[in-house]
Amino acid sequence: MNKVVIKNAQLVNEGKIVNGDILIEGNYIVKIANSIQNISEDTQIIDAKGSYLLPGIIDDQVHFREPGLTHKATIATESKAAVAGGITSFIEMPNTVPQATTQQLLQNKFDIAAKTSFANYSFMFGGTNDNLEELLKTDPQKVAAIKLFLGSSTGNMLVDNEETLEKIFSSTKMLIAVHCEDEHTIRKNLSEAIEKYGEAIPIEMHPKIRSEEACYISSSKAIALAKKTGAKLHVFHVSTAKETALFNNDIPLEEKQITAEVCIHHLWFDEEDYTKKGTLIKWNPAVKTKKDKQGLWKALLDDRIDVIATDHAPHTLEEKSQVYTKAPSGGPLVQHGLLAMLESVHDNKITLEKVVEKMCHNPARLFQIKKRGFIKEGYFADLVLVDVNTSQQITKDNILYKCGWSPFEGTTFHSEITHTFVNGKLIYHKGVFDTETKGMQLTFNR
Repeated sequence: MNKVVIKNAQLVNEGKIVNGDILIEGNYIVKIANSIQNISEDTQIIDAKGSYLLPGIIDDQVHFREPGLTHKATIATESKAAVAGGITSFIEMPNTVPQATTQQLLQNKFDIAAKTSFANYSFMFGGTNDNLEELLKTDPQKVAAIKLFLGSSTGNMLVDNEETLEKIFSSTKMLIAVHCEDEHTIRKNLSEAIEKYGEAIPIEMHPKIRSEEACYISSSKAIALAKKTGAKLHVFHVSTAKETALFNNDIPLEEKQITAEVCIHHLWFDEEDYTKKGTLIKWNPAVKTKKDKQGLWKALLDDRIDVIATDHAPHTLEEKSQVYTKAPSGGPLVQHGLLAMLESVHDNKITLEKVVEKMCHNPARLFQIKKRGFIKEGYFADLVLVDVNTSQQITKDNILYKCGWSPFEGTTFHSEITHTFVNGKLIYHKGVFDTETKGMQLTFNR
């Protein structure tokens, strides 16, 4: 049996940072103590003095592009980048080719991940205007959630039939995760922009086309429908300060029926960055104003926003370099999401304890993931060691994404992810991977 002792770490868990040792046996944490003694000779010892030990990051929204879009990414390539970024579990979206809108197509993705994923994995089932019967077959103990696109994005899985939406919200007890942008508003804004600029719309128009109004109309409708039907709703990638008023912070997360997520890019970039980054930071929903970014930070810190995710969505540079109307939305983030949040810790925008709450504890609580997201005896040893005193610049040479680029290229981060454990196995250590070890399918306490 695999045995590891991590000694002298600063453990970040449940709002506290304490010095201690951890004993891993097989897949699990079996002992946490101030000091573990009498260590057997067959045990690997890692001295973590000066480093912080975090639970593995759980990213609740990624697009790994397999099957069908593997020229952009695969589950293997992106999960490898993810573990280098401290992500030990991910939940992947259904807008692949073919779309995961039947139980068999969903199972096909699980089968690929079982063979190739370096991290633990689950997938969302995709709802459409006409697959309610198939949707209701989804096993809540094995599948993370139902995903609905209430605004069109990559793959165009738009669900815009109001009668169908109400049936879905009324019929499933599973968590429903939604992409909220009002299609009518976006189409009107885009039509006006094309009339003015033709195909060469300036990228600075993106947050005006996919506007605050488009986001708020859609989010508020989804929330009203959830309240009407009693559905459990999770609103993905909130991007405006106005939307944050729709969410509450007066009850614990476990008691919330309506929850919210913010993405790294909406916390990091704002509309002033379009001049330098162009379509590389074209996302749906759009990166918006500095005021919106400040509002998102406020809502994150006061617990109206519950989860931080990446919405990792790679495209090739060739695709992203097209004119506005043809350049797809999305960008790669799993390798650098935690580093970006650690940079925000350095800048005193957020505490390390709060980062762990939003990226580890809360995804586990929200999705009711079994035995993950915390540093606890009896839990899976999904763990990340970080050195917050080592600087690194992001360059093409150290990017692991299949697409070969990052919106953070040229950025210097002042932290390093040194070790990542997945199910007790040291799968990543300072640039070296255990390529034989694969992750597990996530299961849920439902």
